Amino acid sequence: MAAPPNRSDDLVAPISYDSKTIWLHWITAVLVVALWCLGETIDWFPRGTGRIAARSVHICLGISLGLILCYRLYWRIFAGRRLPLATSGLIQALSTLVLVALYATLFGTVVLGVANAWIRGDTLFNLFTIPAFDPGNKALREQVEDLHGLFANGLLILAGFHAAAALVHHFLLRDNVLQRMLPTRR
Repeated sequence: MAAPPNRSDDLVAPISYDSKTIWLHWITAVLVVALWCLGETIDWFPRGTGRIAARSVHICLGISLGLILCYRLYWRIFAGRRLPLATSGLIQALSTLVLVALYATLFGTVVLGVANAWIRGDTLFNLFTIPAFDPGNKALREQVEDLHGLFANGLLILAGFHAAAALVHHFLLRDNVLQRMLPTRR
């Protein structure tokens, strides 16, 4: 009589990332979109308390994104579940390139955001003041602010391309690439 098949999770290739990787991915996505929307609308808030509050929320969320990014990289390198490559050839190379570009642009956006707050000098909720690096250097302030905005726009474009590719995989290629990153009940 044959032995029943072994259904151990160790012998079956996982079809999705671990739940922490998935949640870090979606928290990052939500923070990126929220930060971009807030960054684009800060000037809509009235000068004074309203704008200080909006900018303070933007800075605090940006710092949170930076911390999430650091933890996400740590988790990805040392602890997260490794899955087999979903594709091969040119598509896999493009996928890897976009992933590296997403991480690099995300890192650059966060670093430029911190530099922007430091160069400009800001106040957080009228409770804490970030001292200005070079208060009289308007050209430096504008250059760093423009670079931060350029990186943020680039990040959103890359993220949109990433999301569109996931939808192409799901609806046109009909593979499991999108399901690998969807939250599931476990």
